Amino acid sequence: MAQLKNQKLLDEFGVHVRHLRQERGLTLEELAYACDIELSQVHRIEKGKTNLSLSTIEAIAKGLELSIGELLKDF
Repeated sequence: MAQLKNQKLLDEFGVHVRHLRQERGLTLEELAYACDIELSQVHRIEKGKTNLSLSTIEAIAKGLELSIGELLKDF
């Protein structure tokens, strides 16, 4: 697999999403359902293995019941 651009950023964002998900007591499956995205994609996001689109960031924010700004604020 080719090295993704900004790998450190993707890794840190994945850790941030995992922390927020766990803080809310959600499983990967529950977050995927709340975001209406594939479970495998949530897993790849948390592992820093995929670049995200703005619409995916928005879906994650909504799934975590946050605004995009709140999701990215402490990240």
